[in-house]
Amino acid sequence: MRVPLSWLREYVDLPATETGRDVQAKLVDVGLEVETVEQIGAGLKGPLVVGQVLTIEELEGFKKPIRFCTVDVGDANGTGEPQEIVCGARNFAVGDKVVVVLPGAVLPGDFAIAARKTYGRTSHGMICSTDELGMGDDGTHGIIVLPPEHEAGTDAIELLQLVDEVLDIAVTPDRGYCLSMRGVARETAIAYGLPLRDPALLDVPAPNAYGYPVKVADPFGCDRFTARTVVGLQPEARSPIWMQRRLQKAGMRPISLAVDVTNYVMLELGQPLHAYDRTRIDGPIGVRRAEQGEKLTTLDGTVRVLDAADLVITDNRGPIGLAGVMGGANTEIADAAEGTHTTEVVIEAAHFDATSIARTARRHKLSSEASKRFERGVDPQAAAAAAQRTVDLLVLLAGGTAEAGVTEVSAPSAPRTIVMPANHPDRVAGVAYGRETVVRRLQEVGCDVYGQDELIVTVPSWRPDLGEPNDLAEEVIRLEGYENLPSTLPTPPSGRGLTDHQRLYRRVGRALAGAGYVEALNYPFIGDAVLDQLGLDADDARRRTVKLVNPISDEEPALRTTLLPGLLGALRRNDGRGSHDLALFETGLVFRPTGTETEPVRLPVDRRPTDEEIAGLDASLPRQPRRAAVVLAGAREQAGWWGKGRPADWADSVEAARTIAREAGVEVTVRSDRHAPWHPGRCAALYVTVNGEETLFGHAGELHPRVVKDLHLPERTCAMEVELDVLEQAVDGALQAPRISTFPVATQDVALIVAENVPAADVERALREGAGELLESVRLFDVFTGEQIGAGRKSLAYALRFRAADRTLTVDEASAARDAAVALAAERTGAVLRGA
Repeated sequence: MRVPLSWLREYVDLPATETGRDVQAKLVDVGLEVETVEQIGAGLKGPLVVGQVLTIEELEGFKKPIRFCTVDVGDANGTGEPQEIVCGARNFAVGDKVVVVLPGAVLPGDFAIAARKTYGRTSHGMICSTDELGMGDDGTHGIIVLPPEHEAGTDAIELLQLVDEVLDIAVTPDRGYCLSMRGVARETAIAYGLPLRDPALLDVPAPNAYGYPVKVADPFGCDRFTARTVVGLQPEARSPIWMQRRLQKAGMRPISLAVDVTNYVMLELGQPLHAYDRTRIDGPIGVRRAEQGEKLTTLDGTVRVLDAADLVITDNRGPIGLAGVMGGANTEIADAAEGTHTTEVVIEAAHFDATSIARTARRHKLSSEASKRFERGVDPQAAAAAAQRTVDLLVLLAGGTAEAGVTEVSAPSAPRTIVMPANHPDRVAGVAYGRETVVRRLQEVGCDVYGQDELIVTVPSWRPDLGEPNDLAEEVIRLEGYENLPSTLPTPPSGRGLTDHQRLYRRVGRALAGAGYVEALNYPFIGDAVLDQLGLDADDARRRTVKLVNPISDEEPALRTTLLPGLLGALRRNDGRGSHDLALFETGLVFRPTGTETEPVRLPVDRRPTDEEIAGLDASLPRQPRRAAVVLAGAREQAGWWGKGRPADWADSVEAARTIAREAGVEVTVRSDRHAPWHPGRCAALYVTVNGEETLFGHAGELHPRVVKDLHLPERTCAMEVELDVLEQAVDGALQAPRISTFPVATQDVALIVAENVPAADVERALREGAGELLESVRLFDVFTGEQIGAGRKSLAYALRFRAADRTLTVDEASAARDAAVALAAERTGAVLRGA
């Protein structure tokens, strides 16, 4: 909602010194989201005046039509003589009143005006268009032609209200009443503690039997319909400048007087209106649900096929408007520019069901100013006042005559009341406001309040969002100031800290961050396209996805089955923006349907669901394991005076998995594997021991070159993805802190020759088991292949560290442990001690 400050001052007597920034701060304090304050006319400097065109000379010999004009600007030029101006526009004639900027003036954008020679003549100024003055679109795309009553030489800056401030307010769905000057003025008055001049307080005649006939067949969809008729409109009447300027500042384009008046009243009171050309209506106006397949051509020229749930306005011929959304073309107000005129109008001011209008607008993908207001809640009591205000303006500005007939069809309704303890806001906020403050604040927002310890609150008709005591408490708290709420940390009950798996997940995130990875949070949605780019087989389990009924994007309609697409997308975006050395991680849920899910049940809202109903809902959910993933590209170690650095490679992704496993006190076994989207020769399968059996934990390595190319990733991009739920199952009791021994370490190196297809992890496991309790660590530090050891064989060199907790080991003890380790490795893997 765009709110011109000059318009706002009509309803609230703001101090003359208050700027748009001051008002913005006050409105933000009471809970409105004022996004910007636009300075209209900033830098504008006169003289800018009304001029009357005296003569027009057409200049020949140029590529485009050029006119040399003389314009009477009164005494504004200091001489009283006609001003000579060259102009290329053609939408004005001799005798027209135009806007003239004279030499010495400065237009928006720091455009200084001076006399200059052009097209063989000297132009002393410029005849202005709306764009040149920063006024916005008026539909003409040409020179501003003013009404004839304005005298030459009149200051056009004041006449056209070119200098103003406009507050741009993002109105949340629960504050629909602020989609009007009336609503924003009410909030401003409360914020400043000033009285409000309510524009809806009008004398409205009582309904009678002489109004235009209206038949409402669906009182639930339309609980109020007011119709008024104005005849004798002058065809030549135009919207006054002040109205056009207010519409432009509010972001709307002036069209014609009748349409502008309905738009103006909608902005003023928040009640959408529609004006019908009475000569184009056939019979009574009706309100009903559409018949399936009915067609209606709306004002935008689109033929729409209606749904049976759509609420429509009709006459004897059928639908003439989509209720609360857009009118029909067959009863449109005639455009005087096309040579036709409307002299009789029927004004509709109705109140429609918010849910019905919202669904219709979305069904037809047709969001209008009217639908935005109806779906957020319009004051049903404002319809009669809005119709009266429209009648008054048409009579005043178009010379029309209001017919005596007043139609009002309304369904019986009663004001909503809420019973609330007087201290309820105190208990919600933790602040002692007191009864007087609570009552005063509720009365300021328009509530009627009765009672002492228990308040009976009657909610105003323009606040459909107030439905329970907590809503009223929120009103008190926001008006008293959120900034005044005390900052107190809640005290958790003893013994209810984080669970074991919550602690594990947090340690994993901290460990990866400590290893140099940056956390990236991505949307949990994917599409088939990215699964194709990852090179997944047709029968891959990751292709079985859960589809959303109403996805945010049609390109990503499913819940993710892997974390990699989101992380790789984040890596690609950052690489494209110049960050080439990247290490990102994410932890989160993936969604893996098993095929055994049941049809979800619709839970009741009038009672607590039973345990069976909740269990049925749980049974319809897919499996949701928690995973962790990393992606790497560019340099893992930066080059500098300390060394050359090195790029990230597959080993870094494997080490990331080990970093995660160490947080759980679990050892990872690494084996070669082939698994999309990884490179078949640089893919590691990661295993942990669960209940004595090796269990697949995840995969790591370098991505396949085809995947890198299809996803436009940096070369040699690496990735790792593991399942934290499996890691948690591998945890054997509480994590034990390492025991620190004060005795020296004994180091023994062994080089073992094994077949080339024997995994180093199997050799390492045999060495660990064979060495016994004295082994502190084992590390593979060299892999060698060559003629010296024979074809199809490789040499694995390990460093074994032995240490005892209670003594210094002897050489014989260390050697015996080493020999036992080598013996078990020989038995299990066929290893032979190199050089033996």
